[in-house]
Amino acid sequence: MKKLKAGVIGATGYAGFELVRLLINHTYIELAAVSSVSYTGKKISEVYPQLTGICELVLTDEDKVTEDCDIVFASLPAGHSEPIARRCFDEGKIFIDIGADFRLKDEGDYEKWYGRSFEDKELHKEAVYSIPELHRNNLKGAKLIANPGCYVTSVCLGLYPALISGEAEPSGIVADSKSGATGAGRGLSLNTHFTECNEAFAPYKLACHRHTPEIEQVLGEAVKNKLRLTFIPHLLPANRGIESTIYVNLKDNYDFKKLRKAYEEAYADEPFVKLLPEGAIANIKNVKYSNYCHISLHEDSRTGKLIIVSVLDNMVKGAAGQAIQNMNISLGFDEVEGLGAVPPAF
Repeated sequence: MKKLKAGVIGATGYAGFELVRLLINHTYIELAAVSSVSYTGKKISEVYPQLTGICELVLTDEDKVTEDCDIVFASLPAGHSEPIARRCFDEGKIFIDIGADFRLKDEGDYEKWYGRSFEDKELHKEAVYSIPELHRNNLKGAKLIANPGCYVTSVCLGLYPALISGEAEPSGIVADSKSGATGAGRGLSLNTHFTECNEAFAPYKLACHRHTPEIEQVLGEAVKNKLRLTFIPHLLPANRGIESTIYVNLKDNYDFKKLRKAYEEAYADEPFVKLLPEGAIANIKNVKYSNYCHISLHEDSRTGKLIIVSVLDNMVKGAAGQAIQNMNISLGFDEVEGLGAVPPAF
């Protein structure tokens, strides 16, 4: 089979590098072009020495990537992907947006949370939003794919079976999430300096994080009604990983065995979502560098609450790995192609 050519726009950011790292090992994909605003003209191996002798592509501009490739991944700040997506869509290329331009379906929500409007309204109608485990049936043949946020993936995979089980209340949910510093991107900011985040732990963007409406959108579709939850992110003094501890009120006379069975059935055939045995607790260490999401369930019978712990690597399952998983499904490849690495033990 002839390999398809893929390119990465924004290849020197953390998520962009993860795309490069994973695409290099894909059986059916040739990494053909990479771009960067800050490092144009340099080899990507000069920015990331890990790639020395493995990938020596010269960083170009975004136009070169769209011209040379069949599949374009864009890892860009909000507001920058839309015009590139239009060019790719008109030329019949696959465009996968790692950023936020196509995540929210309601333009009012986008204006409220991102301060922008949909410039190309018709193009937004073509976008397929996908957490693969929840939206797989929409992906086949998709040309414009909106990759979910990292926090969103952790929270929604953790909550989805509970909400459709009929055992949990859709109101009063609290998602208490923590992310490694790579979630803030590679750009310099005070709160991610070593002396600021080392030996520190604090929430940020309380009740105003941009992933909130996206979580509510996904879960609202699941319960076929509007849903509101409290979402509190924290910055972990670690490089990577997301841990979400989610608190859910259970209905009167709930059946915890039935609830656990809902999770077992929902994820029984999923290659990347693993429900841990009873008594085990999900830990970000056990999903590092992988496309896996681990979920553990805990009953607080005294208060009638379900406590869900959902963990993933924010750079892989939360970004680049999930984007490749979406691409694999869209093109009819084996879903796990290029993503089968087992997490390291340390």
